[in-house]
Amino acid sequence: MRKTKIFGGSSHPEITNLITSRLGVEPSPVKLSQFKNRETSVEIGVSVRNEDVYIIQSGSPKINDSLMELLIMINACKGSSAQRITAVIPYFPYSKQSKKKKHRGAIAAKLVANILSISGVDHIITMDLHASQMQGFFNIPVDNLYAEPTVAKWIQENVEDWENGVVVSKNAGGAKRVTSLADRLNIDFALIHMDRSRKAHGPDHSLSKPENIYNRLEEEDDDDDSMVDAETGHEIPRAEAADETSLMTLVGDVQDKVCFIVDDMIDGCHSFLEAADNLVSHGAKQVYIIATHGILSGNSLRQIEECTNVHKIVITNTYPLPAEKRALCSKLHILDISPTLAEAIRRTHNGESISYLFTQVPKNL
Repeated sequence: MRKTKIFGGSSHPEITNLITSRLGVEPSPVKLSQFKNRETSVEIGVSVRNEDVYIIQSGSPKINDSLMELLIMINACKGSSAQRITAVIPYFPYSKQSKKKKHRGAIAAKLVANILSISGVDHIITMDLHASQMQGFFNIPVDNLYAEPTVAKWIQENVEDWENGVVVSKNAGGAKRVTSLADRLNIDFALIHMDRSRKAHGPDHSLSKPENIYNRLEEEDDDDDSMVDAETGHEIPRAEAADETSLMTLVGDVQDKVCFIVDDMIDGCHSFLEAADNLVSHGAKQVYIIATHGILSGNSLRQIEECTNVHKIVITNTYPLPAEKRALCSKLHILDISPTLAEAIRRTHNGESISYLFTQVPKNL
């Protein structure tokens, strides 16, 4: 790859090394540091004048530092006369906040898109955006790649009796993603509807009140949204009324079948474990949890390890997961997604179509 420079941020050096190794190049030198007041400092260690520049930086537990570092790296390359700058962002930061969840909330993903554009980036390569319409937040080209081909290949090669399987969405918001994988594997799919807005007792389950409809739609799209207080660091759990309960409805047949609960990300695991328990209670033979972005905050991995109804959890390496955290769960399996990202970089540099990557796993370069 001539006239190309590939830089890696500090958020996920593992995937940077995997991508550059597959492309047969070395990561270009860059000095990343912080001043004593925690300001980020970037110093590009090689000339990028008229070069095709790729900056690899994923979301990480230090999400704000990682994002700021990416912005400064882009601006530094822009100011150094790079011909084109492509940001490779396997896990797009703030993607959960792609819409207003409260009346006075912010669409943070749109804000991040604007900041990236202003910083000087010309093209973005990312993977499995939380909401595909986020591509419309940008006024520059965005390639949203999919982990689905890699996941489907792993299922076919490693799961016994997968032909007798069912792909399951744990909420209505993930139905499109689940049906796509089910069609690829030519197996059935099922849907779990979790309704937290119904009362535990009494016949009044009416949807006539606008606030009930609004709350229900919000909860179907996102789950496990417990947060941490910015001042104290203590977790703020989801607030539920005392007279409300979670009613689960399974649509589909899972009796004596292998079930694959699929989503784009797993942060907290409460709803995944509830779904697994529900599937086993309906006769499922085995339950796999599959997600592209394995954030796995708090003690999620420990809870999955202790859950007897989960056979295995499968994620990709788009998000950095420390070795000590991986050791907490023997059921964890991590798929390497770097071949897809590396091939996207190669095809982008050569001006080739990347449509192939939407349906196929890249072969050896």
